[in-house]
Amino acid sequence: MTTPSIPTLSRPRQGRLIAGVCAGIARRLGWNTTLVRVLTVVALIFGGAPLVAYVVLWILMPNDPA
Repeated sequence: MTTPSIPTLSRPRQGRLIAGVCAGIARRLGWNTTLVRVLTVVALIFGGAPLVAYVVLWILMPNDPA
């Protein structure tokens, strides 16, 4: 019996809008990419901390292997 593999936290090369951070998070959590993007925009409206987190993740999250 094998356990299901959990996708690693990385930025996909396909389906990006800006940097692929939201797409990578959505894939990792198994959520819809649009939902993660909408939640990110809503969080940005109510405070600036998500912008800093987005930039940090953009720097730290690796791209998918080629």
